[in-house]
Amino acid sequence: MRLQVRFNRSRRGSRGQWAFRALCLRAAALLALTLAAGLIGQASALAEKRVALVMGNGSYQGLPVLKNPLNDASDMAAALKARDFEVIAGADLGLAEMKELVARFVRAARTADVALVYYAGHGFQLSQQNYLVPVDARIRSRDDIAQQTLRLSAVITDLEKVPALKIVFLDACRNNPLAKSGDAPSEGLENGLARVGNAAGFLISYATQPDNTAFDGGGRNSPFAKAVLSHMATQGQDVASMMISVRKDVLAATGGYQVPWENSSLTRQFYFAPGRAVAASPETQLWQLAAAGRDPALLRIYLQRFPEGPHAAEVRAMMGTQVASLSGETGALRSTPENPSASDDRLWDLAQRSRMRPLVEFYLTRNPDGRHATEARDLLASLPEVDDVNSPPDQLCESMATHPRDATANAAGTPLADLARNAEVAINACRRATFVHPDMPHYTALLARALAAGGRREEAIKFYREAAGRGDLRAMVSLGLLLESGDGVAKDPVAAVALYERAAAKGSPDGAINLAVASMQGVGTARDPARAVELLTRAAAAGSAIATYNLGVLAQDGAAKVPGSALEYFRKATELGDPRGYIPAAILLDEGRGVRKDPQAAGRLLLQGVASDSGEASLELTDRAANWSADTIKAVQAQLKKSGFYNGPVNGRGGKALADPLRQWRRFGSLDTIVRQ
Repeated sequence: MRLQVRFNRSRRGSRGQWAFRALCLRAAALLALTLAAGLIGQASALAEKRVALVMGNGSYQGLPVLKNPLNDASDMAAALKARDFEVIAGADLGLAEMKELVARFVRAARTADVALVYYAGHGFQLSQQNYLVPVDARIRSRDDIAQQTLRLSAVITDLEKVPALKIVFLDACRNNPLAKSGDAPSEGLENGLARVGNAAGFLISYATQPDNTAFDGGGRNSPFAKAVLSHMATQGQDVASMMISVRKDVLAATGGYQVPWENSSLTRQFYFAPGRAVAASPETQLWQLAAAGRDPALLRIYLQRFPEGPHAAEVRAMMGTQVASLSGETGALRSTPENPSASDDRLWDLAQRSRMRPLVEFYLTRNPDGRHATEARDLLASLPEVDDVNSPPDQLCESMATHPRDATANAAGTPLADLARNAEVAINACRRATFVHPDMPHYTALLARALAAGGRREEAIKFYREAAGRGDLRAMVSLGLLLESGDGVAKDPVAAVALYERAAAKGSPDGAINLAVASMQGVGTARDPARAVELLTRAAAAGSAIATYNLGVLAQDGAAKVPGSALEYFRKATELGDPRGYIPAAILLDEGRGVRKDPQAAGRLLLQGVASDSGEASLELTDRAANWSADTIKAVQAQLKKSGFYNGPVNGRGGKALADPLRQWRRFGSLDTIVRQ
């Protein structure tokens, strides 16, 4: 199988993608999505008492004013209340108020199962001690610090005495106010926060790596707060997995400048949203909601959020050919046997999970007095308008110029062809964003992409170089791809590899993936399959679905020594959002190559692929059914019959008779049903 790992150039599609069948490398399926963690979390949270301290300081009297901490704290408090936390909150607090709030919180934490602290505002370190800064502080010398700030270690020490599981979020890594002062020696005045904490039962999470500064953010929230809010509602996701997703989002949102960091000594798992993990990805959930309800508003929302998604062509066809019939069917989602996607709870779950403003608006339009309406209105108030040409330039730049595969949780990204049609608007917005936020080089990288889309290649390369030179990972990878291909610049694979090296070293999964490709092929560097595996493993550990999928390819192909089984890599890739993993995992289980043969599991995986991918899994069962065992086809037929989509015999014969049942399953089938079996 050809290794396809390019961030900007990976291709879905043809039968050639599964050429390893001809190489006798068929094999089978993914044991349905792992749900045990969600079940454990559901049981453990039944009687769990949760308490949170939320503080946001922005209107400083003696330090630079910060725009977003009040929004961050307000939105975090609302999200925590929705997750059953008793919230003790305060904004723009003086020192006495901060101490009083902390004392109240510590008293409440003594009888809690979970105690959480979120602080947004100025914070800095002095000689490896961290200090949180009240708004009335006027710090001009070292002597002012002890008297005018709140020492973080004092809060940690108080929490060590309570039996609760402790989570601390510090969105407070700002420039040290004394670092440029002539009144104080520079020793011990590093920027950012120092790494602290070694007691058991804690997770202490920093907005960025130790000794580095964090951005206040260009939109309503800081990049860190935005990412935490985006993943807190994901059902069945433990906090450790959540922080990997948070790190990915912040890396993307800041071009790699900011890398969230944490110390963890947790002794048990914790779930903000306990329960069974949702088997379908947000993309598949939204597709099935749109298709089941045949609602033009949901179809449009799908295309806004997933313009290059695996169901985008079907959505466009549906909108183009069925507008007249769709317009009369907006009253309620269509209900089918075992179709929980038709429930209002499922719609609300997706609205929370995606934090898409249009989806929250859609929910409120349908359920203005529903049981989630108050929470939905609170959520809506925290979500900015991103498509208005009058939006702030940073929001407009991000919404128009972000790459679809480089999107953060709340930015869908824009395909190059669409960006080209609105290039001048995007260019102007990104120019203004770079002026407003000169310290954030990722806006320079977005400006470069907008310029490239507008045909201004020479200027684009200039800004890619500038952003890459200032440490933006997005720019390093994009410029490397241009140099590797010779697109608008002299071809230079050695220089491309150097850029990938820099990006990978700073934590970019895309840089690591492209460097792995170069190492496998010996292009721009010496051929080194072992290094390619190490790079892909690193990217996979950081949550890259593409890297995980390609480790599966290498494992089943035997092209390099890869630890672990191909099946597990393909399964994990689907969990991380790459639906290409379903078919090769099903192949492995269908034939029992390297694993125990399991046609039931193979059938479940194929049906998950039918609902989630671009149509390849359906073709496997209709046009290429002869490649599959009769037992696997029977498993598919039995599930389709149980779900009410198939009335034919369970005879192990695929082909055109399954075309319509699979089409119905793709639109309405419940992935949660098959993974519970």
